[in-house]
Amino acid sequence: MAPPFKKFEAHGGGGPRIREIPMRMVLPNLVTVLAICAGLSGIRFGFEGRFEPAVVMVLLAAFLDGIDGRLARMLKATSKFGAQMDSLADIVNFGVAPALVLYAFLLDRAGSPGWIAALLFTIACGMRLARFNVLDEELDRPQWQTEYFVGVPAPAGAVLVMLPLYLFFLRLGLEPSRLAAFIATGFTILVAFLLVSRLPVYSGKSVRIPGDRVLPIILAVVLYVLLLMTYPWYTLTASVAGYLVFLPFSVRAYSRRAKREGEKAPSSDIG
Repeated sequence: MAPPFKKFEAHGGGGPRIREIPMRMVLPNLVTVLAICAGLSGIRFGFEGRFEPAVVMVLLAAFLDGIDGRLARMLKATSKFGAQMDSLADIVNFGVAPALVLYAFLLDRAGSPGWIAALLFTIACGMRLARFNVLDEELDRPQWQTEYFVGVPAPAGAVLVMLPLYLFFLRLGLEPSRLAAFIATGFTILVAFLLVSRLPVYSGKSVRIPGDRVLPIILAVVLYVLLLMTYPWYTLTASVAGYLVFLPFSVRAYSRRAKREGEKAPSSDIG
């Protein structure tokens, strides 16, 4: 008597046959997987007490996670599978990894409040990513509103929340004391609320660079990268400070734009 699974194997057992996939479709998913590996490696380094490599790996994970979607669109390799992978990678790299590295370095000295802050940040990051996915699928939003994020984006939140580590790495004589842990706990909770807030943050997606300014902007980007490689903690600290200063200006710009668009609407209705 033939085995009961023989007939199933003869008809292609083992699940549905997956069609051949071109390499350009695989490349963005490979970058996503590498981003997850970097984020998890950062967690490992953090719990081993190697905090500077841990932060570097978390930032590398955030960078890779930020370019995989753009790479997929550039190669015309977007897929539902890639979108799901990217969402899972986002919560690991932008939420779990920064929170655990910060907890291992400093927040654990605050006891339970430090752990609560780490949990709040991770949950807030997950909620922020879910809201981004929902808003991205809405087609009835005014076009000008798509130029703004609702709340601080998750990649920026991951860079912001690790500010206490940058400050300690500056070798300014700061010590990871219990008082510093409570201050970092409060800062972590603040960043968590910025993630889930309704704060309009300019995304810069619609920026068009004049042709005569392309070379100076390229030179400025190169300068920033060189500063980041040479003076990483000073550069990251200054970047975080600059981003926090930028937020009120973003809110002000959004309010002015909303007012202008609101004035246009009645005149268009009359027309």
